Amino acid sequence: MSSQEENLVAVLTGKQQLTLQKREFPAFNTEPGPTQLLIRVRSVGICGSDVHYYADGRCGPFLVNGPIVLGHESSGEVVRVGSSVQDQFQPGDRVAMEPGIPCKNCQHCKSGRYNLCKKVEFLATPPYDGSLARFILHEASFSFKLPPHVSYEAGAMLEPFSVALYSCHRGSVSFAQSVLIQGAGPIGLATILAAKACGACPIIVSDIRSNRLEIAKEFGAHHVINSAETDNFPQAVISCIADKVDVAIDCSGSEQAIISAIRSTKPGGKVLLVGRGSQDLVRAPLFELADDEIDLIGVFRYRHIYGRALQLVSSGVVDLQKLITHRFSLEDVSTAFEVARKGVDDNQKFAIKVAVNF
Repeated sequence: MSSQEENLVAVLTGKQQLTLQKREFPAFNTEPGPTQLLIRVRSVGICGSDVHYYADGRCGPFLVNGPIVLGHESSGEVVRVGSSVQDQFQPGDRVAMEPGIPCKNCQHCKSGRYNLCKKVEFLATPPYDGSLARFILHEASFSFKLPPHVSYEAGAMLEPFSVALYSCHRGSVSFAQSVLIQGAGPIGLATILAAKACGACPIIVSDIRSNRLEIAKEFGAHHVINSAETDNFPQAVISCIADKVDVAIDCSGSEQAIISAIRSTKPGGKVLLVGRGSQDLVRAPLFELADDEIDLIGVFRYRHIYGRALQLVSSGVVDLQKLITHRFSLEDVSTAFEVARKGVDDNQKFAIKVAVNF
């Protein structure tokens, strides 16, 4: 077996400790199950959850209790096709992988809300290994063919974009609606792209870092607010658009940002919680929210959205390539994670998305 047919994987063995290991399964000659594909991974984006596992050994309620392969924003090339799906895929197909495989039998799955399945096997969520590997096995029904003009990197970026697009779907964002996006990290920036694709206008973005706000303007924000420099955030919103917003999407998980979102939203509007902060309990002005009949909506990953996200990208409506600012090989994965953790490279260039390409 040649070196390119061996399965080289990046394993988190301790906090900020990544090692490259060779695994015998799966490998180039592995036969997939009837409904599976054997995929040679081509691009993996480093997500904020990956960074939390790498730096802290946990992400929210999910704890790392042993060695784990990280990565879930991924795309690749089909190498082998399971016996039951050979009419749908063939070797050489380029695919993006939706990373969560639900049980398909619980009430949530049967009702279509498979993102709420408690038995979901989600890549790089303990105890399940992720996609920072040369080869992985993946369910064909959660693999999406990429057209020739959509790059592997864009295919990997479908994952964070799906979070953003699903958030807009949950908030019923539509044309000419005003939207506030709090947090200009990768998900916040992807949400700008999603809100624009839904026709939202104007779009306001807030963050505590000026450099992120400059990038938000490049992504299409009509107004930006540095929340660290204002004592009255709702008034700052009104100063931008002469009113409060129809929909507020918090991508930060900050308690203060959630409070500001509620107080910056019109009566009858919607506030969506996308970001996850470090606090288990968050104080919020719920009576104000109730009196104004503002809907508070939770967002957990996504469902039935990958295909629509791909359609927006393949048609040219959305360009996901610009999310990626740094690229590394699998052999340089430790450096890639350090750039993602610090948010800047050695030259102090700001990192939005870090990709590991194979």
